Amino acid sequence: MSGRPELLSIIVPIYNEAATLRAIIDRLLAVDLPLPREILVVNDGSTDGTREVLDAAGRERLPIVVLHVYPNAGKGSAVRHALQHARGSIVAVQDADLELDPGQLASLVEPIRRGAADVVYGSRFVRGRGSAPRLTYVGNRVLTSVTNLLFGASLTDMETCYKVMRADVARSLELTAERFDIEPEITARLLRLGYQIYEVAVRYDARSRRQGKKIRWRDGVRALQVLLRERLR
Repeated sequence: MSGRPELLSIIVPIYNEAATLRAIIDRLLAVDLPLPREILVVNDGSTDGTREVLDAAGRERLPIVVLHVYPNAGKGSAVRHALQHARGSIVAVQDADLELDPGQLASLVEPIRRGAADVVYGSRFVRGRGSAPRLTYVGNRVLTSVTNLLFGASLTDMETCYKVMRADVARSLELTAERFDIEPEITARLLRLGYQIYEVAVRYDARSRRQGKKIRWRDGVRALQVLLRERLR
């Protein structure tokens, strides 16, 4: 570690989340954290008014960094783009759909700050299914079980959005994923490089497809392909 003060870079990949975007920004600005923060919002080619929400935030001079990317390239591409601009010593990813409350970020950052972990995942399923839809839970269990089998891990939630780690660790992964396959790629590369993933339980308010949930069964198939590819590297 360098002698510079710790800074948390919170990456918010956005695609057509105008309805919840301002709420997530306000929560991220208000949440009590044990270290300073920067918020990097990546507008990944949205077409629903997301840009107008961000323009309004700019006029209010909210302390956020806005990165516009066109055309839409996917969550993985947005996260990788933000990593190029992140100044923090710790990075976290926060989806904008309000399924995960930013108030939980402090508990995810703390094990890294005190030197107990380099990587922390916020697990939705440490304590069982909770409020998750059955298909979401079953799909996640399959992918997480395959991850554990292939890499000798004992995770409970490989697909969680809440992946928090030291910035140097994130950059060492040399990520290439474009879309939702960023989740298995991050996990597989962390495990292949020998990092221990520390899990912390988080609350989860599941969103339906009608409410804008974007991940589909094809993404699950792609995740399996990524896990197998990474195991064979």
